[in-house]
Amino acid sequence: MVTTEQVQNLIDRKATVHAQDGDKIGTVGQVFLDDETSTPNWVTVKTGLFGTSETFVPLDRATVQGDEVHVPYTKDMVKDAPRIDVDQHLSVEEEDELYRYYGLDSGAAYGTAGHDTTRSADYDTRSADYDTTRSADYDTTAGVAGTTGAAGTTGAGTTAAAHVDRDRDASVVRSEEQVDIGTRRREAGKARLRKYTVTENVTKTVPVTREEVRVEREPIAAGDSARGAFGDDEAEVTLHEDEVVVDKESRPVERVSLDTDTVTEDRQVTEEVRKERVDTDIDAARDRRDRL
Repeated sequence: MVTTEQVQNLIDRKATVHAQDGDKIGTVGQVFLDDETSTPNWVTVKTGLFGTSETFVPLDRATVQGDEVHVPYTKDMVKDAPRIDVDQHLSVEEEDELYRYYGLDSGAAYGTAGHDTTRSADYDTRSADYDTTRSADYDTTAGVAGTTGAAGTTGAGTTAAAHVDRDRDASVVRSEEQVDIGTRRREAGKARLRKYTVTENVTKTVPVTREEVRVEREPIAAGDSARGAFGDDEAEVTLHEDEVVVDKESRPVERVSLDTDTVTEDRQVTEEVRKERVDTDIDAARDRRDRL
């Protein structure tokens, strides 16, 4: 339960509201106090992209941890709560609607006071729970307000405690994202040298010689002393030719190595940034007048 002493601290320090799993729901907008007891009953949570939406969350089961308010509800449940105008007095009907949404009993079960007297019938079965000084506020037989009741007749339910302080400090903090672009060195890939063997045909023209037989006939002149025996005879000559011989050997022809060069180029980078804008109702009214 949030105490009255903690209320102003939550507003001044822009406390955050967290769901039952610890997830942040939003920031505290306003704290609503009970009209009669001045105890904090409700807190509005600013949600949405820039905190443009506010929803109500009951404080009866909330706990405060530093600048954080923890409530026993999920983030989706709070964001989907009934939409009620946070800039006006919280009526009895609106408060009942919120209690029903969060699965709670009516405000009377949690000490809510200062409600419209038409709700006195809700208290006739619980009169023993209240101080006897308040018994005159409710007529338990007729179910209508007593004539000397302390409750107001203006339909009071719960009043925002943050209106005065918020109006006194009429300012907001506008933020925007800024782009800081630099470079960092990273591995872009690897280059390797790999040696392997391929086969190709080499054609060269080589001159070769060979001996051929040529028959020469030479007549023998008269008186030549050469004589030959009459009969069979034979003679032979040895022929020669060049034979093509192929010899292969491996010899180094070049050295191949890897080196790196640094190349600098310009590259355009486009990044999306968010900026907060601040509008006022006065500006909106002026724009409407200008269009007219």
